[in-house]
Amino acid sequence: MKNTKTRAFNWLSGIDYICKLIEIILAGIYIHIPFCRQACHYCDFHFSTNLERKEEMVQAIISELDLRSDYLNKAPIKTIYFGGGTPSLLPPSLIGKILEKIFVAYSCEIKEITLEANPDDLSEDNLQAWKSQGIDRLSLGIQSFDESVLKFYNRAHTSSESIQAIEKARKIGFEKFSLDLIYGYPHPDHSIWKADLSQAIAQNPGHISSYALTVEPKTALGNWTQKGKFTPADEEFTATQFEILQEETSKAGYIQYEISNFGKPDQFALHNTNYWKGTPYLGVGPSAHSFDGSNRGFNPSSNSRYLKSLEKSLNPFVVENLTGPDLLNEYLLTGLRTIWGIDFQYISDQFQIDLLILKKDILVKMNQEGWLLWQDKNLSLTKTGKLLADSIAAALFV
Repeated sequence: MKNTKTRAFNWLSGIDYICKLIEIILAGIYIHIPFCRQACHYCDFHFSTNLERKEEMVQAIISELDLRSDYLNKAPIKTIYFGGGTPSLLPPSLIGKILEKIFVAYSCEIKEITLEANPDDLSEDNLQAWKSQGIDRLSLGIQSFDESVLKFYNRAHTSSESIQAIEKARKIGFEKFSLDLIYGYPHPDHSIWKADLSQAIAQNPGHISSYALTVEPKTALGNWTQKGKFTPADEEFTATQFEILQEETSKAGYIQYEISNFGKPDQFALHNTNYWKGTPYLGVGPSAHSFDGSNRGFNPSSNSRYLKSLEKSLNPFVVENLTGPDLLNEYLLTGLRTIWGIDFQYISDQFQIDLLILKKDILVKMNQEGWLLWQDKNLSLTKTGKLLADSIAAALFV
């Protein structure tokens, strides 16, 4: 754990006003709930629309939590994140069983429990139950406030349901919200995206996550594109909408602390922040990934295979051994997506590589392009650089 803390503090050097806002987190647990009411046309995450095995799946997740209770070396659990899929489809009683197992089997010093939810699942009974269980942050899958876009995406909720859901949650006492939005929907102009952003900001959530519409092969959108029934927006159109996103969120007081994530100063997502800082976390459920500080691993992206393994009390987890260069490249890829950037002194100490010398010519060229922000030996990206974050990181890979 010593190295993890050192890395986090190095990342924060030079930006003390942000440092005071984020607590260094020791470990987190991610629970993947692999069920959805219906398939969104763009989504390639692992899920099933067959909801008959929910109780069986929760029991398997509880069994995995038992089997892997030593994975994080007894580090205190500070964050829990229910993702999916659609975790809000589970009856609150099943959510409660998972939380109860975590509280019993792990050392917990909980600072944040997040539940991903669809607006149409936010009934008063559900909200009351989640609140009583200690869930204090809701990540709402809004995606758009435009009815025609929601229908195209095959979302189950309406725009008015989204607004009503936020109002209901606030009445119950929830204070921390994240709204998910998708940009890059093809349209003759940017009016839909500007209206979506305006409506989202008007709800005054503490956090907004926003991602470009991406055509994935094994989705309805991918199939339509292959058959010529759908034409994605071009890169320039999507890039412009990203810039609109940056501008409007900044005006409203949000900080772009990661490429796709915008938070008010005291509303950064603690759990996800730890992913980007390389903090160890345990992932349970089908398709979930884990990281122990040195190696990654994953569970099968198959409900039946996952369930069969746990029925036999077998650990479904497959280890992916990471080399030194793997860890360094991952540090570059994730670090350059964040406001904290990368620390060349940390790289030298941890990997015995002087990247400033090794990549000098590339860094000089990128600096001339106006993509880089420097503070001593700490490097982050300008607004323009963030458009090219993955390419910049790849150019620095070893």
